[in-house]
Amino acid sequence: MTTIAVLGNGRVGGNLAAALARAGHDVTVADRTPGAAAHAARTARIVINATPGAGSLDRLSALREELRDTILVDVSNATTDGPDGLPADLIYPGSSLAEQLQEALPETRVVKTLNTMLFPVMTSPATLSQTPTAFLSGEDPQAKQTVRELLTDLGWQEDWITDLGGIRTARATEAAILFVPNVIRSTGFTPFALSIAR
Repeated sequence: MTTIAVLGNGRVGGNLAAALARAGHDVTVADRTPGAAAHAARTARIVINATPGAGSLDRLSALREELRDTILVDVSNATTDGPDGLPADLIYPGSSLAEQLQEALPETRVVKTLNTMLFPVMTSPATLSQTPTAFLSGEDPQAKQTVRELLTDLGWQEDWITDLGGIRTARATEAAILFVPNVIRSTGFTPFALSIAR
């Protein structure tokens, strides 16, 4: 059992929190009430950023002390919204939210994952008709191993998880969000994920 704080109680955060609790972890969900995120982060070994990506950097930078020596799992994508509410453009072109977080939080081990799929797939990867891929980006091998184990608790098989390397590789997975609005407009809001076919 691991103590986990989920920052963000929307569809993504709620879905992850429920699944991790079912897997036996001690999970706290922090909403936007004053002090909730700080309290949750202070008492957790792993913190999951499921806040809207456009405001994540400001929110988490304010928690620098609380996030010291923790693993920060970043599942968000930082984008502007189009007129229909779907992602339009990247906020950090030539960089990534994960890189910005790691730079702002040097004593926190940031791991990027689960940001290349619609949220239901994060906790039910086996429901897709084809095998999805979960990517890992981060500087700390031990942190990535811990997150890999967390993914297996969510139903991800070992060979469905691909370690891309350092945090800079999050640029590639975050840019994949630009597929999402086009796929949704083409086929509807049906669960899907990126997959590496071999």
